[in-house]
Amino acid sequence: MTSLPSAGPRSLRARIIAVAVAAAVLAGVAVAYTLHASQRAQSADTASEFGLDRGHLYFRSTEAGAGRVARLPAPGEAAARRIGTARTAVTSRKPSRTTGGPSCERFYAAAGTALCLQRRAGIPPKSYAAVLDGHLREKRRISLTGIPNRARVSASGRMLSWTMFATGDSYAGSSFSTRTSILDTRTGYLIKNMEEIPLTIEGRRYHAPDVNYWGVTFAEDDNRFYATVSTKGKTYLVRGDMKKWAATALRTNAECPSLSPDNTRIAFKKRVREGTQDPWRLYVLDLRTMRERPLAERRSVDDQAAWLDDGTLAYALPGEDGRKQDIWSTPADGSGKPTLRVRGGSSPAAVR
Repeated sequence: MTSLPSAGPRSLRARIIAVAVAAAVLAGVAVAYTLHASQRAQSADTASEFGLDRGHLYFRSTEAGAGRVARLPAPGEAAARRIGTARTAVTSRKPSRTTGGPSCERFYAAAGTALCLQRRAGIPPKSYAAVLDGHLREKRRISLTGIPNRARVSASGRMLSWTMFATGDSYAGSSFSTRTSILDTRTGYLIKNMEEIPLTIEGRRYHAPDVNYWGVTFAEDDNRFYATVSTKGKTYLVRGDMKKWAATALRTNAECPSLSPDNTRIAFKKRVREGTQDPWRLYVLDLRTMRERPLAERRSVDDQAAWLDDGTLAYALPGEDGRKQDIWSTPADGSGKPTLRVRGGSSPAAVR
């Protein structure tokens, strides 16, 4: 049998050179990727071309300037008066969006304060909560872990909250974990994770290792708040108290609450079927009577709805005609029918 020739010094040297070249190529790719991510971060944090002005609907654009905040004149007679035009000027023609705001994965704003949740490419990716002033200039940046999901600002602009997916990326399944934070912008006090808040369910102090909170919404006194808590396969609407630092469950099967401007009702998504296929429907809960009302929107809404005014809710749905997301609105009393509000947008916030 003829034996194969052994690898000589030349063959070994060739292999060493090949490995070195491959390592250099990989290093170059990593450097290029990092530089690209850095450039994205820098371009996203440039000055906004507009600020927060009353009478406008702000949102995250998923069309032109994808990922950046844009705005439109808010609909309705009140908005028309605020921006100094006749109502027909708002409703008879399609207003053009103003683009060029900050780059955000999730956005919300009220009373001269905005919250922008960002996720930056990298190894590993990095997430941030950027607190913005009325000119949409950054005042504070907080490093976060996970995927941005929910953002809220109280009506006064003082209290901020955000929710991140620590694991998973959807509330439809059971394999997810969240981290929800609360920031008092007046004192600077930050609650990094509200999971340790004392919780009462059915009159008893509740303890469980699987507790997850998300979707905080604040009352006008900047002390009371509402949120969703999940434990042992159930979701609850809870009412919280910042001063007492305590939370009490009010009812089951209520997610992503959103308190009305008059503080009398809560919009929420209710699970109407099991599984991950179209599981939710939007409802409104009267806090005085605790009676719920289904809204005209029958499609499954996986969003924390935003109140445009005391009678109208806005929310994002999967987009049509190839668009990633669209913003729709529907009356808060269950009447009427849904209306397409913004093509190619998400994270609606009406600055009143």
